[in-house]
Amino acid sequence: MTKRILVVEDNDLNRKLFCDVLTASGFAVEPVADGNVAIERARIFIPNLVVMDIQLQEVSGLDLIASLKKDAILADVPVLAVTAYAGKGDEQRIRDVGAEGYLAKPVSIGPFMAAVKGLVGQ
Repeated sequence: MTKRILVVEDNDLNRKLFCDVLTASGFAVEPVADGNVAIERARIFIPNLVVMDIQLQEVSGLDLIASLKKDAILADVPVLAVTAYAGKGDEQRIRDVGAEGYLAKPVSIGPFMAAVKGLVGQ
């Protein structure tokens, strides 16, 4: 069964890159540019993984992760946070709200795919 990945990223170039790489690796991908609709789209798509940008335009990725983890349907879906926040304490703060994975931008394809496959069990 094809694993499904929701990509929440408001930067068009990053979202396209993530989606293209994931699609080429055999994943079903649902891109989301607007964080305000991320939870609703996740409930419809029921992903095996959420790739979450932390610095979104309208809403914090941290708040979205917290909302996912409180949602009865989505609580067990792992989250890979991908962010430019790479300062001291940022990774721990992101993991504390529920993200199972963390990558600092700019992201290289190798580590990105390794993190994705580790979180979806491939």
